[in-house]
Amino acid sequence: MAKNLVIVESPAKAKTIEKFLGKDYKVTSSFGHIADLPSKELGVDVDKDFAPKYVVDKEKKALVKKLRELAKGAETIWLASDEDREGEAISWHLAETLKLDRDKTRRIVFNSITKSAIQKAIDNPRTINYDLVNAQQARRILDRLVGYELSPVLWKKIKPGLSAGRVQSVAVRLIVEREREIEGFTPESSFKVAAEFRTGGGGVFTARLTETFPDEASAMAFLQAVNGADFSVSSLESKPAKKSPAPPFTTSTLQQEASRKLYFSVSRTMQVAQRLYEAGLITYMRTDSVNLSGEAIQAAKEAIAENYGEQYSKVRQFSSKAKGAQEAHEAIRPTDMRLQRPNLDRDQARLYELIRMRTLASQMSDAQLERTQVKIANNRQDSLFAANGEVIKFDGFLKVYLEGKDEEDLEEQEGMLPAMAEGDALQANYITATQRFTRPPYRYTEASLVKKLEELGIGRPSTYAPTISTIQNRGYVEKGSVEGIARAYRQLVLEAGNIQDKDLSETVGSDKGKLVPTDIGMIVNDFLVDHFANILDYNFTAKVEKDFDDIAAGEEQWQDVLRDFYKDFHPTVEDVEENADRAKGERILGTDPKSGRQVSVRLGRFGPMVQIGTAEEEEKPQFASLLPDQSIGTITFEDAMDLFRLPRKLGTYEGMEVEANVGRYGPYVRYGKKFVSLDKDESVFEVDMERAEALIRAKEQADAPIASYQEKPVTKGKGRFGPFIKWDGMFINVGKKYDFDHLSQADIETLIEDKLQKEREKRVREWPEAGVRIEKGRWGKLVLIKGKSKVDLPKDTDPEGMTLEQAEALLSQRKTRKKS
Repeated sequence: MAKNLVIVESPAKAKTIEKFLGKDYKVTSSFGHIADLPSKELGVDVDKDFAPKYVVDKEKKALVKKLRELAKGAETIWLASDEDREGEAISWHLAETLKLDRDKTRRIVFNSITKSAIQKAIDNPRTINYDLVNAQQARRILDRLVGYELSPVLWKKIKPGLSAGRVQSVAVRLIVEREREIEGFTPESSFKVAAEFRTGGGGVFTARLTETFPDEASAMAFLQAVNGADFSVSSLESKPAKKSPAPPFTTSTLQQEASRKLYFSVSRTMQVAQRLYEAGLITYMRTDSVNLSGEAIQAAKEAIAENYGEQYSKVRQFSSKAKGAQEAHEAIRPTDMRLQRPNLDRDQARLYELIRMRTLASQMSDAQLERTQVKIANNRQDSLFAANGEVIKFDGFLKVYLEGKDEEDLEEQEGMLPAMAEGDALQANYITATQRFTRPPYRYTEASLVKKLEELGIGRPSTYAPTISTIQNRGYVEKGSVEGIARAYRQLVLEAGNIQDKDLSETVGSDKGKLVPTDIGMIVNDFLVDHFANILDYNFTAKVEKDFDDIAAGEEQWQDVLRDFYKDFHPTVEDVEENADRAKGERILGTDPKSGRQVSVRLGRFGPMVQIGTAEEEEKPQFASLLPDQSIGTITFEDAMDLFRLPRKLGTYEGMEVEANVGRYGPYVRYGKKFVSLDKDESVFEVDMERAEALIRAKEQADAPIASYQEKPVTKGKGRFGPFIKWDGMFINVGKKYDFDHLSQADIETLIEDKLQKEREKRVREWPEAGVRIEKGRWGKLVLIKGKSKVDLPKDTDPEGMTLEQAEALLSQRKTRKKS
């Protein structure tokens, strides 16, 4: 057995490190935390100073046993989890759970998985940093208290199965408030004037009037005034300017830039960066520092001089603006600045290149520019046109990298201007006055949400990706597919002495891939803001993060932070649970013209719905579900009443009634007992019998048998897990090695026989006459099955000795328990 045991948190990291250490070292993985708060109880003793109850999950018990045996046989145990608070807590749990001898145990950290970094860490071990552990404990316990106490309130007051979290609820609040700003925005119209000018030398450029006009009449008056005017350059001013590179990446800026340039989600960025780190290609990817080590700066300097020349190199050291940033850590950078194209999959290669070029650019010279502003006068009135141009004199860092921008940061691009001098005459090719509207705020992208959370001091590098994933997984927010609407606008064009007016159209409000709150997200947010304003307060949430930083720095006791939080939080929870009304997100839309009863829209048990009548009336209310693209906050009275036209009777098909309706999965056509979904852009109110018949025939053709096996039909289809064939009630996945569109009889027989063989291998015992069998389930568990009923067999059960009566009794007990 090896003298040294090195424990890291991931198998990929273990594999990379093992390459750098000799035969005296055994490297193994803990697969993350080996102990945590229990999943089915609070796990925090509030009365005993918030003492946590840590448990080893049953799936990790075998791993813990193995690690314990390895530790017993080693002379030295090296705890080598990541260098952040989470990593420190993992090492602490290992030391406590495995009962490691302190004299034999060393804690080592490194921000890159390279031979030199690991050797340096082994040469400079330390003990576990309990301030970092306590900061992580405080976050874990506080978030557990919030989740465990708030979630049951939401179940009782809104809907079962909901959840709340300290950071996730604040993120949802930002998205909801932005959506309400958009909904409440009233666009204001004005006319903007632009002209295309030609110089005496034939150069063409565009200039814009420095003022706007409030309405069409004043815009028309301006065009009439300058019709036939002489234009000339009234001033021309050129100034030197420069652009400086952005700092190297932190976690937040990497997530933002990968979203802008590579179209990665935040979680995808972190997954790919994790792989690069574990492969030893980049430094640790959870950091809020923009520092680079002296070694990295020197390596960048050499790479820049070698590839671009000495004039492109400029040594820089950046400092972090964020409070609590750990300046001892490094920014995200390549471990080897000379390595340009490592052999990686496409996503990893693209992210690595982004990190490499950003790091190089941060150590390069400023770009030297010349910016020119031209002002153009006319002999009819005092208004001035202006044009701006930019010339790059020396590209500097722009040779390799230019930082991306979010939509709200985009400005009109400056272009090149033709040669001209003050006093030169200009010819106006045409002048336009175009109606333009003020724009509402932009919806958040994942990248811009991360940027906003960071600006507010909410969350930390390790929390952004899980927070954004959680609010989408919980159904509070979704990636929007807002199509936008057509909007008419006017344009006046002065050309060759004539003024023409045009009616044009543009699509506005289109937002693909932006974060849009769902109805349930808005209702939960409003309830929490109304009753738990403190928890959702941006300043309060940022203060809690500062408290965690103070704990990590040894300036605050973690129990004091929890005590200060809980003394106000818990009584508020009890008061709301006892006294608050249920939240339905109800809106009164109007009155049903036929019955005179109230029409409202609200959240129901199965989602958003319209209701005619109230529960207090003698006559029962009528209900209709909202369409997938409708929401409680925006549905109109007319659209709500249209829903009561459903289901729509369309006709008959081969003796079966055909109707159009909306169900759980969206609009559909039903014939007999079969259903066909409408295409995404089809309306349930407009589909007719001709279209329904076409859908039905296509469905029947798709469902028609493609072959037979043992005189039973074989059909095929595509489901949530990919393409499949169906035979004898059995669904069989079709792998990529098969041509799904051209399956041969031999392919089909192989697929079915392989599936049957796997089913036979799973079966341990069966009673065919009763339809009862015992199978091997997941992780080798024995499962007793009859029809759709399943029950796990006790561990000490002997399947060979079991009788049918005993099996039936176990299944019967399960049914009885379910009913009770």
